[in-house]
Amino acid sequence: MTVLWTSADAARATGGDATQPFEASGISIDTRTLRPGDLFVALTDARDGHDFVRQALDKGAAGALVARVPEGCSKADPLLVVGDVLCALEDLGRAGRARSRARVLAITGSVGKTSSKEMLRAVLSAHGSVHAAEASFNNHWGVPVTLARLPEDADFAVIEIGMSHPGEISPLARLARPHAALITTVAAAHLEAFDDLSGIAREKGAIFDGLEPGGIAVIPTGLEVTPILQEAAAKAAQVVTFGPAKGSDYHLLDARIAGDATVVQAEHAGSAMLFKVMTPGKHFATNALGVLALAEAAGCDATVAAMDLGAWEPPAGRGQRQRIYMDVVDEGESFDLFDDAFNANPASMTAALEVLAGAAPRDGVGRHAKGRRVAILGDMLELGADENALHAALASLPAMEKIDMVHLAGPRMAQLRDALPRTKRGEYFTTAEKLAERARHLVDPGDVVMVKGSKGSKVSLVVAALLKLRQPGASEAHKGKD
Repeated sequence: MTVLWTSADAARATGGDATQPFEASGISIDTRTLRPGDLFVALTDARDGHDFVRQALDKGAAGALVARVPEGCSKADPLLVVGDVLCALEDLGRAGRARSRARVLAITGSVGKTSSKEMLRAVLSAHGSVHAAEASFNNHWGVPVTLARLPEDADFAVIEIGMSHPGEISPLARLARPHAALITTVAAAHLEAFDDLSGIAREKGAIFDGLEPGGIAVIPTGLEVTPILQEAAAKAAQVVTFGPAKGSDYHLLDARIAGDATVVQAEHAGSAMLFKVMTPGKHFATNALGVLALAEAAGCDATVAAMDLGAWEPPAGRGQRQRIYMDVVDEGESFDLFDDAFNANPASMTAALEVLAGAAPRDGVGRHAKGRRVAILGDMLELGADENALHAALASLPAMEKIDMVHLAGPRMAQLRDALPRTKRGEYFTTAEKLAERARHLVDPGDVVMVKGSKGSKVSLVVAALLKLRQPGASEAHKGKD
C-alpha cells in the first residue's frame, strides 16, 4: 500500500488532533465508493457525514476527518478531529499541492471541461505519471479532494474547476496554483446566477487569479467575450490563443467529421497540423487545440501530443457512441447510441445535435424503410429568465432539419415540443422516468439515437433503459462486425 497521508502529516496540515495513528492510501467523501485504506472525510450537505463514520471505519477506512467524535465511535478509533471539516479538507488539498513536484494544469469553461481534462490525461500519459480526478470533481469539495489525493511523485496534475455562482472559481484556482490554465469556451450556462454572458466570462477568467509566477493562460478566440478573457489573462506571464480567428496561436482551419472521428486541420507556429480526434464533433476539434496548447505549456511537443489524442475516447455521458445489439444472432437488430446525458446548455446541445445530424443511420433493417436520426432530450437547467425561449430556439437550429424524430422530457422541453414541426414531434413527458418507461418504443433498428440533457433532468435514466435493450452476450457475438 502506498501511503498518501500519515496521521501526523494530516494533523500538521489541518491543525487537527489524531486520536490514534493511521496511514491512509486515499481520500473518500462517500462510503458507497470508499476503498479500504481511505481517509473518510465527514462533510455535511443534505446528510451529515458524521452519521456515516462508523460505517466507513467498518468498511476499512484508515481513519476519519471529523469535527467531533461521532455516535458509535470513541477516541479508540482513528479520528482526526478538526474545527471545521471543509476547511480542514481545503488545508489538506493545499498541503498536497505544496508538497507535489507535479506540473499543475487547470481547466474551466462552460462546455468541454471534463472532455478536455480526459484528452489531456491521455496526451500527458505518454510523458509521465498523471493525476486527475476520475469524475467531475470540480467544485468546492472536488478540487480540494483532487489536490489532497495528489501523489507526491506525480509528474502532472490536471485540475478541473467549475462554478454555478459568482465568486467560486478564484478561491479554487488559488488553491490549485496552476502553472498553466485553460478556458475551453464561454457559453450560456448558469445564466440564472449571472446577468449575462459577460458575467460568465469574467467568472471564468478568474481562473488566472491562481496562476503561479511565470504562468501561462490559454484562451479561446472567436467569441463575443474573447476581449474579456484577454483582459483577465493579462495577469499571466504568457497568453496562448486557440480557435478559428486569424492570428490564433493554434489556428483551427477546418474540422470534418469522418465516421466516428473528427479530422482536424490547423496551423501552429507556422506549421500545418493534421490529426484525428477519435470521436465525432467539431466542438471536440476546438477543445483539442486548447488541450494541445496546455500540453505544450506543460513541456510536451505539440505535434507528438496531437498524435497521442488518438488514445482518447469520451467517457459515458460525454458523447460516447456504442452500438446496442438487441439480438444475439441478427446483427441488424441494433441501433447506435450517443450517450451525452451528463449535462447540457444551448451551446453543448447545438454541438450534440450537429453530431447527430452528421451521423449515418442504416436503412432497411427496422420497422421504418429508412433509418432515423432520433434525439431524446431533457431539460437544460439554470438558464434563468430566458429558459423558455432558449429551449424553443433549438427547433430553429440548422441541424434540426436532418433529425427525424425528437422525444422530450421535462417541463421546459414543452417549449421545444410546441416549436417543432408536427412530423418531428415524438413522445413527451414531464419527467425522464416516464420517458424511460417507453424506451423500447422510442427506437428502431438502424436508428442513430442521441440522448442529452442537464444532469438534473435525469435523462440518463433513458440511457439506462436503452442499454437494457441490449441482449446479454450480443455485443461479444457481433464483435468486429460493425
